Amino acid sequence: MRKICILGNSVAAPRSDEEAPLAGWGQYLGEFLGEGYTVRNYARDAMTLRGYFGKRLTTLLNLLGPGDLVLIAFGHDEQRVNQLNRYHAPREYQEYLRLYVEAIQAEGAVPVLVTPAARCSFDEAGNVRDTHGGYTELTREAAVETGAALLDMAAFTTSMLTEYGPTRARRAYRWLDPGEHPNHPDGIIDARHFNELGAREVALRTAAALREIPGLPSDLVDEQLLTPGESPAVLTEFTVSHPEAALNIVPSLPDVPVFTAPDPGQFVGAQREFAGKAPVGTDYVLFYEEGRYLGGTAVSPSGAWQWRRTVSWPDGPHGVEVLAVVGNAVSRRSELDFEVVERLAAPRVVSPEPDTWTGPRPRFSGRASRGTSKVMVLEQGRVIAEAPVKQDGTWQVTHAHDWRPGTRTVEFVSVFGAVRSAPASLTLKVRGISEDSWLHTSLESRESCSGTCEHYPAMPAW
Repeated sequence: MRKICILGNSVAAPRSDEEAPLAGWGQYLGEFLGEGYTVRNYARDAMTLRGYFGKRLTTLLNLLGPGDLVLIAFGHDEQRVNQLNRYHAPREYQEYLRLYVEAIQAEGAVPVLVTPAARCSFDEAGNVRDTHGGYTELTREAAVETGAALLDMAAFTTSMLTEYGPTRARRAYRWLDPGEHPNHPDGIIDARHFNELGAREVALRTAAALREIPGLPSDLVDEQLLTPGESPAVLTEFTVSHPEAALNIVPSLPDVPVFTAPDPGQFVGAQREFAGKAPVGTDYVLFYEEGRYLGGTAVSPSGAWQWRRTVSWPDGPHGVEVLAVVGNAVSRRSELDFEVVERLAAPRVVSPEPDTWTGPRPRFSGRASRGTSKVMVLEQGRVIAEAPVKQDGTWQVTHAHDWRPGTRTVEFVSVFGAVRSAPASLTLKVRGISEDSWLHTSLESRESCSGTCEHYPAMPAW
């Protein structure tokens, strides 16, 4: 039996019945393959290229045989510059892809680079948004540079969502209203992970894409099994009859639904989730902005609700109203004001000043624009530190390790959730004692000492 191995993160990972309706596309791929092929799904939650590299990759290489396929499906988690343990700079991301390709080819197996699957997110015009910050194109470039096969999952999942449109698309994801699934009685909003319907459709389209890759075996996929599924039904919130008419009905319900998140006046992302409470017994809650119907959601038996638009909010201030519906009766409205952050200015670095001397433990400080939650410090594109932004907009950070003497260039990026600014660059000169100085080499028989060491002689304290 030839093996098709899947490396990746939670979007491809296999799921148990207890996790339903959550599903990974990798668990259904075997349904569309020809005889003589078996799938081994090694995708796991929060897995990154860096995280899999090492013992896991070594174990895989020892299992591979000539002609086996390895689908390398990353790019979801590596893009998040605000998460130090997961972020991969563009060069780092492509360097890891190159190492994977070389290692797999050396075993006689066939590496296939897979672009990340689209998330359920649309713009105001109904177009599917690319939420992967350039990592889709980085994967495509790596395929060209290494000569590896490319499976463009970003392209065909974007096409799938375009076919469904904003009124149907979330039925392919683990995105549920209260009462829709027993494992999520209060509902769940997940625009990243597929449900069974979506995962099986992505697996089918993955198999169809594998058939089109030159050089792969002709019997890899059973063409007779490639029957597309039906489009999901239109969501309930888009089948509400004359929703604007509810604004003209005299309120008769005694209690008003309220927002519990986000807080009033808070900065939020373009895909922010809203949560709240409605009177027990409420059938549905409806949302409006300036009299325009936005959507709605069912309410759990306890009165809890959560809601998010499939269409992203545009940048700037907004006010959304909610009212409760019981039969033909409606409540009064409650309103929430918030501000969407989709763009950030680069942070301003106040200290040290450009091209000035600093000791080997530089302290960086500056100011950030409204909405910025923290400033990330990068060297050659790789994150080396982070600085939370205070309420007055100031930030500061001292790197934990000594810097070697010389001229250094550092970049600073403002972030808010998944939103990041263009980088601000700073060149500084680090003063210190070079490693080939006699002051170091004369003590090389011992472990290095710091300025606080009690041994003699210690290196200078800065």
